[in-house]
Amino acid sequence: MPNRKFFSLTPLLVFLVLYLVTSIIVNDFYKVPITVAFAVSSVYAICITRGISLDERIKHFSQGAANPSTMLMIWIFILAGAFAQAAKTMGAVDATVNLTLRLLPESMLLPGLFIAACFISLSIGTSVGTVVALTPMAIGIADQTGASLPMMVAIVVGGSFFGDNLSFISDTTIVATQTQQCRMSDKFHANVRIVLPAALFVIGLYVFIGLSIEAPTILESIEWYKVIPYLVVLIVAMCGVNVMLVLTIGIALTGIMGIILGSYDFFGWLDAMGKGIMGMGELIIVTLLAGGMLELIRLGGGIDYIIQKLTRRIQGKRGAELTIASLVMLTNVCTANNTIAIMTTGPIARDIATKFGIDNRKSASILDTFSCVAQSLIPYGAQLLIAAGLASISPATLIGYLYYPLIMGIFAVLGILLRYPRKYS
Repeated sequence: MPNRKFFSLTPLLVFLVLYLVTSIIVNDFYKVPITVAFAVSSVYAICITRGISLDERIKHFSQGAANPSTMLMIWIFILAGAFAQAAKTMGAVDATVNLTLRLLPESMLLPGLFIAACFISLSIGTSVGTVVALTPMAIGIADQTGASLPMMVAIVVGGSFFGDNLSFISDTTIVATQTQQCRMSDKFHANVRIVLPAALFVIGLYVFIGLSIEAPTILESIEWYKVIPYLVVLIVAMCGVNVMLVLTIGIALTGIMGIILGSYDFFGWLDAMGKGIMGMGELIIVTLLAGGMLELIRLGGGIDYIIQKLTRRIQGKRGAELTIASLVMLTNVCTANNTIAIMTTGPIARDIATKFGIDNRKSASILDTFSCVAQSLIPYGAQLLIAAGLASISPATLIGYLYYPLIMGIFAVLGILLRYPRKYS
């Protein structure tokens, strides 16, 4: 029954109303905790499920929350959090920033800053971390050179999404590959063929814009050996090694090097890992609640209803891929969180990909790329809010300077329309 199937989708509507509409009313997209919004919509999903007892509803919810794919994602989140915080406490983030800035060529400040943001975000796997690390430097450089402050900050924000989209330890990469059931290295190879040309195009643009700007002298000492954990993780991951093993190697390296260098003792290393794991708490809770809620929606026929409506007029793979792209961008605009957007739409995208014979590596690439495009262009997203807050400017002033996300989106659309890269299309 179509009406019953549509009714099973109302938990998503409850979530969007509670999170999106309320946030718009109070003009604060972080006023309503996303965990609370998912908890309320999950309870509602259990209440409206028909045809089975309450115990059976809770059982199905729990099975959806704890399915193997979800639990694997949670394990990866735990390891990624432990590695990221242990590396940060060891001083790896500061060392990476200083090394990258020292390598900036003279009179090539804009492309150099963009490349620095790309490299750092690719290394540490987080756009927010890159924004926090580099924005103060972008502000200082703008003050010293007289360059536009919104432009300098936007360069950092744009570059931060390069790594957010590609890094093996990025939560968006983890969720996209797990929901589409493909290896991270395969998704990387499919993804890089689209976003690397976009990045090179933007670098050329920054070279032209920044010819008259000279880089200031960076005098900080470089502790290059502290960059080793990031480099090892990046190289090993690109070789196609299991991501859990990659992160375990990274955690062990941070412990060994951190203790030898005196950054912390054994218990300080354990404390750093514990803080990193706790920092993933909200994401883990949302993952469990979203998995359970989506299982009840699927049980009620809601997922089938969405697929039927979205694919009714689709003609071929182009239409199906554009549908996946539109779906994840719309969800991202509503949730202001690209990881949650991929997590929510991933199962639906997987079903669409299966129905139309889309390579799962391509569907993972589409989910990750278009979610990053949407996230980078909404003024209430965490990245723009943090960057604007650090620079004491309005988030809206950054949007006009976000060249890389816009170009990345254009290249991604062209990749769909022109069936590129051929190997994955």
